[in-house]
Amino acid sequence: MLFALLALGAAIGVGAAPSSGPPVVQVPSMDNFVLGSGVAGQPPQVRHYEFVVEEMLGAPDGVTKPMLVVNGLFPGPTIEVNQYDRLVVRVINRIQNATTIHWHGIPQNGTAYYDGTAGITECGIPPGQSLTYDFTFGDFSGTTWWHSHYDTQYTDGVTGALIVHPTFPDPPGFPTWDEELVIELTDVYHTFSTILNAQYLSPSGPIGGSAGDEPVPDSGALNGLGQYHGLGNYFNFTLQPNKTYRLRLIHTGSLADIRFSVDNHPLTVIEADGTLTEPTVVAGLTLAVAQRYSVLLTTNQTNGSYWMRTLQQTDMFTYKLPGQNPDNRGIISYGTGTGPTLPPAKEDPGATLGGMQLNDLDPYTLPPAVPEAVPDNTKFYQVSFEFDNLPSGASRAYMNGTSWDPLPKTNILLEIQRAYNAGRAFAPEGASVQFGNQFLITEDKIEVLDLVLENNDNGDHPFHLHGYSPWMIGVGDSPYDPNNVTLNTVNPLSRDTVEIPANGWVRLRFITYNPGAWTLHCHISWHMSAGLLMQFVTLPSVAATLPIPQVIANMCSAA
Repeated sequence: MLFALLALGAAIGVGAAPSSGPPVVQVPSMDNFVLGSGVAGQPPQVRHYEFVVEEMLGAPDGVTKPMLVVNGLFPGPTIEVNQYDRLVVRVINRIQNATTIHWHGIPQNGTAYYDGTAGITECGIPPGQSLTYDFTFGDFSGTTWWHSHYDTQYTDGVTGALIVHPTFPDPPGFPTWDEELVIELTDVYHTFSTILNAQYLSPSGPIGGSAGDEPVPDSGALNGLGQYHGLGNYFNFTLQPNKTYRLRLIHTGSLADIRFSVDNHPLTVIEADGTLTEPTVVAGLTLAVAQRYSVLLTTNQTNGSYWMRTLQQTDMFTYKLPGQNPDNRGIISYGTGTGPTLPPAKEDPGATLGGMQLNDLDPYTLPPAVPEAVPDNTKFYQVSFEFDNLPSGASRAYMNGTSWDPLPKTNILLEIQRAYNAGRAFAPEGASVQFGNQFLITEDKIEVLDLVLENNDNGDHPFHLHGYSPWMIGVGDSPYDPNNVTLNTVNPLSRDTVEIPANGWVRLRFITYNPGAWTLHCHISWHMSAGLLMQFVTLPSVAATLPIPQVIANMCSAA
């Protein structure tokens, strides 16, 4: 049995929020982060939830600020299901703008209209209205999350974990564990995201920065708790000695890569974005925005309290923010008999194994637990992206020269259906630009598609592909040269969120089996709002026959 305690007491607190009363937003109960409800192994069934999206005051790091949250919680409710379960979630919108919920990493095969992507699969739930997302999980299993996919809303708190247990056994000889914990990592901004985004897109840029500088976060949080100059608190897991725990790590933030480690404890990586991996022992690992990993931790060190460290990678920040705290922490305690205490205030000692200092994870060489040879490609595309200034001086992002904005009062799925109902194709095969600012790649047959994403910017970019989990078959840190590349088609890792190195490239491969309009975008919240997004329209003649709920069309008309 796991004994878990949420660190809210004065013994391990660092201060109180500077406000006249307690913040309204609550940190969820420990059941949100300890998976022990018995869901795993149950037969397929329908699971119902209700989400109420509201604006409230909260203080994740001790500084009170406006937030957008689900059911009054930050992070929002953890959804725990099994493969092939049916999920029914009624989302009620009580904020001033439209909203959506995207189910990150879920293929939505046959239900593309419930992908929750504003401008592509829906137009958003208007204020005062509701939408019920209703879909069945297919083959996907693993660690993922849900979040708003409307403007920059998830930066303000509309996020939560989504855990999908497999119905099949793990590979022979795969490691085992005693219990499972959810750890959600994020950066925290004290200013509402719409204000920051307006500054980012303006000719002058954010306060303290210049045009094109992404807003720098003030601090961070682990499972909803962080620290800021003597304020805030530490999230704590109280564990049992000599047990092995699966930590499901989820980066739910908006900008910074975050390095996770636990003092004096090696971590064994066993999953990346839903794909089981060859067990790999590391000292720590860095998660890009929207990436997920599972790691195993064994409580076999000296009984006591240890820091869980979440360190934002500050090389991503292009200006100095006074007072910023990029080093936020939680606590793991075991065997103390008196509850959690603050660990020693010292530098990260690093983890060792057999007396040898361990390295951090290299995400580009991590192999899958079950090698999977991939088919040869039948199509090839190369897409580059960069940033440029408008004549006004404002910054925009471009993919193959096109900067995306959502369509007004419609979405791409509806336009596909309308085109085929009128007896015409929605778009020509291959790459095209529709409606002036919708860069698409259209394939109406099942193809094995290779995509080279070339980064013409001097920063790393985490790209997420909806509807698919592509194989990552190549990566480089210099401009793409087709005559000088090494591709891994023997045992590549498949994952839905891949970080493209600065001034480098990644080559992805996937099979276009899934009918719909699927977004490929940078998951840095500010970059998507600046237009760093394109779409794959796959099997549009089939997508045109999908039974799009009339309520989604009605919401577009009312947008």
